[in-house]
Amino acid sequence: MLKKMVYTFIYFGLWLLGGVLSVYKEEEVETISVMEGDSVILNTNVTEKKKDDHILWTFRPQNSETRIAEIYKHIISIYDNEENNERFRGRLQIDEQTGSLTITNINKLHSGLYKVQIISGDVKHKSFSIAVYAPLTIPVISDSPQNPSVSKRSSNQNCSLLCSVLDVSDVSLSWYKGNCLLSSISVSDLNKTISLPLEIECLDDSYSCVVAYSFTNRTAHLNITDLCWTCPGAGQSLFFTLSIIFVCLLLLLVSIVVLVFCHRKNYKQATQEAQTTEEEVSYTDVTFAQRATNVETNGREQAEYSEVHLR
Repeated sequence: MLKKMVYTFIYFGLWLLGGVLSVYKEEEVETISVMEGDSVILNTNVTEKKKDDHILWTFRPQNSETRIAEIYKHIISIYDNEENNERFRGRLQIDEQTGSLTITNINKLHSGLYKVQIISGDVKHKSFSIAVYAPLTIPVISDSPQNPSVSKRSSNQNCSLLCSVLDVSDVSLSWYKGNCLLSSISVSDLNKTISLPLEIECLDDSYSCVVAYSFTNRTAHLNITDLCWTCPGAGQSLFFTLSIIFVCLLLLLVSIVVLVFCHRKNYKQATQEAQTTEEEVSYTDVTFAQRATNVETNGREQAEYSEVHLR
């Protein structure tokens, strides 16, 4: 009997633990990455709020949690004047129909966990983790310190370049040749300056340096010929390509002109032939003349008609 009670207790405990874990599993956290100065909308996924629905928004930057906005019976309350919520002053908007929260002109002080509680017969929860990043600056491409100027390089010296970006964190810095990745580094330290070198023989394609967050990037293109010389034949190849394009366009234009000329000529000739045919066409009149009438010959009537003249 005791053994049976122990099994029952264990079974009930596991069932209760499973229920608690399922509740936590249902409350998923949506991660949002955004740059400073942007606006963010936290959607409740409510199509239209009912009259007695209660929607409450809270914010937890670290350990403490405070309410920041709520809507109940179409009454909207924004708590941006409280001591813990001064960072939100003038930045919060709540949609009266859906209860969705908008944060405008966001900055790093707004990074943290946001929760919404929707009470409508039952209780629903939704959480958002917002990470705010500093704006990205365009990378700077320069000569490597040990790289001689173009005029001082010998014909067998390579071109050494350096791509740099200042005061960044959680970014990657990459060199590309066209769409092909050449090299890349990542950094997670706060406010760090990073650089990535590149060594090429000469400019034979389009090169670019890209600094990127996980959700956006900025690009610098290597189009300054005083950093590297152009590969022999690269300019000729470009000239040849442009020449081919020009010739093709010229042939297309000539073909269009010839087609238009032929069409107009055929149309004009057909019109002239139609006018000539109309002028040459004449219609005839038929005239019947009777020369003799009803002559009896051997007891029978005989009629004789004249010839038909066409004119």
